[in-house]
Amino acid sequence: MERPGAPPRIVGLGGSLKVPSSSLRALRLALDAAATAGADVELLDLRSLDLPLFGTEVGGVPPGAARLAEAVGDADGMLWSSPLYHGTVSAAFKNALDWLQLLADHDPPFLTDKPVGLIATAAGVQGLQAVNTMEFVVRALRGWAVPLVVPIARAHQAFADDGTAVDPRVGDLLGRLGREVVKAARRLRSDVGGDEHRVRRAG
Repeated sequence: MERPGAPPRIVGLGGSLKVPSSSLRALRLALDAAATAGADVELLDLRSLDLPLFGTEVGGVPPGAARLAEAVGDADGMLWSSPLYHGTVSAAFKNALDWLQLLADHDPPFLTDKPVGLIATAAGVQGLQAVNTMEFVVRALRGWAVPLVVPIARAHQAFADDGTAVDPRVGDLLGRLGREVVKAARRLRSDVGGDEHRVRRAG
């Protein structure tokens, strides 16, 4: 959806089925920074989406999947946040990404021209493994992973009960990531709009 002059729309996707969820807390901090940078933001919490396994649905598209597809289709950029489970993203997070198949016929399809910021939380220190998996998926969906990524080690100790980052450096990185996605979304939207304008003039 084109919104000339409107703030970029950034959609956050993630969290886990655990309560509390460190990956959800990290995602909220990055989205807060995106909002402060002037974006309209929306949080898609995996728990509230309540998605069935992709491919097992009966009777049409479930409400959570329809909400996911609509929000992502309208987004100018995204923030993804998953816990690290056994060396990769969680099953619930991967299932949500599989539901983005609903955007195959979108114009443009999937995540074309959308920047994506990546966050992973780990009980140990190997969160970058989940980030690597997410980068593969971003490319498969024709999106752009921003260079800055935020793997958070020992995530169960990283956040206070109120959701703030215990280590200021973690909070700073999440804030920078949120702002980077907004900046990239503005730039990509401008570049795409400029290309379309040039094509129209050439025609």
